[in-house]
Amino acid sequence: MKNIRSLVQGLVAGALALAFVSTAAAQTPTQGAAKVVRIKGSARYSTGNNVWVPVKLGSVLRPGTVIQTGLERGAFVDLVLGDGEAPVAGGGSGAGGGDAMFYQPSSEQNIVRVTGNSILAIDKLTSLETGADVVTETQLDLRAGKIFGNVKKMSAASKYEVKIPNGVAGIRGTIYQISADGVVQVLVGSVVIAYVGPDGTVVTQVVVGGQQFDARTGQMTPIPQYLIKDLMREAKAVRIGPPTPPTTFTVDHTIYYVSPTVGSSAPPPGGDAVLGAAK
Repeated sequence: MKNIRSLVQGLVAGALALAFVSTAAAQTPTQGAAKVVRIKGSARYSTGNNVWVPVKLGSVLRPGTVIQTGLERGAFVDLVLGDGEAPVAGGGSGAGGGDAMFYQPSSEQNIVRVTGNSILAIDKLTSLETGADVVTETQLDLRAGKIFGNVKKMSAASKYEVKIPNGVAGIRGTIYQISADGVVQVLVGSVVIAYVGPDGTVVTQVVVGGQQFDARTGQMTPIPQYLIKDLMREAKAVRIGPPTPPTTFTVDHTIYYVSPTVGSSAPPPGGDAVLGAAK
């Protein structure tokens, strides 16, 4: 763990110094929130002290919240990130309200689907008006299960990171799927993942559109066509596009920087590893 911290910390230091030297001292970031815009099956959340509350349509979840989805087939929770004022589609109910499936995120909104049997912590959601641009910082901690989502265009100094138990993924302009065991699939855009390999060394890998990478084996392969179709269906269900499957892929040689923080494999408050199906 010290290896990944020291390597990535060195990469980050220069970029952060350049990005924030003229603004950080004088400005305070605005704290954001995530809003539940769709839900199917059971889910709960905790802000600490071993107290769990059912997730409902319209729930506003702030940094420090841990979300846990149920075991039901097809269960999920859709979150719009950084916008606690996001509208919610009409016609839906609370937990298990599968009829509110028609929320359409705006062109500026990032959305994450927390799939069934998953644990996700919201660590940080901030935005900073610099005068010339808006710098946002999103940090999610995927402790178990899988998430699917998108990241819209961000300023150069902005960051969107997903921690997993063995590393951290930096995401830009992407439709992606990440599992806590280190499998990254990219439908559009690119993801860079830094993780500790089996021999204890730190590995950094860029995954571009149409590729999947498995940190457990170190294997990079094209996403099989049947999985591309599955991801396309998921994107359409979440209403984030793209309208057609990707046919050509351009390697992104841009160097992205990810934070030195590595995700925790610890269970959420309460000690449960998973949330059982609704009774």
